[in-house]
Amino acid sequence: MSRSALILRYGAFAVIAVLVNLATQRLVLAFPWPVPGTGLAAAIAAGTLTGLVVKYLLDKRWIFLDAEGGLAAHGRKFTLYTVMGLVTTAIFWGSETAFWLIWKTDTMREVGAVLGLTVGYVTKYQLDKRFVFAPPPASARAAQ
Repeated sequence: MSRSALILRYGAFAVIAVLVNLATQRLVLAFPWPVPGTGLAAAIAAGTLTGLVVKYLLDKRWIFLDAEGGLAAHGRKFTLYTVMGLVTTAIFWGSETAFWLIWKTDTMREVGAVLGLTVGYVTKYQLDKRFVFAPPPASARAAQ
């Protein structure tokens, strides 16, 4: 795959995951929350989870062309994918929360989310390429 195609595809998948994330947040925020602030925390967590699952499935198949299957392989890779996402999630949550605390509007909260997710996805691609979807070392392939 060409570099341009990779960037375009990865960007499109990031947009899809962002839209899933934000749609999930809006859905969660539509419910009345008895304790102030709990709705936002629940929305961010739920949005992050749905965005993560969608992005993993798209990246595995269409970015890293990983055909390995089975529950064990998926479990291992999804766990690594999630761990790599912890740092990038902190970027996203920090940005979204900061924008909310500064401007206190849903629009600016979502701008912060998009900005944080963009920076996070660029970082995450590099981590996933190196640690999650990297082919095994030649010595490990030879032992198989």
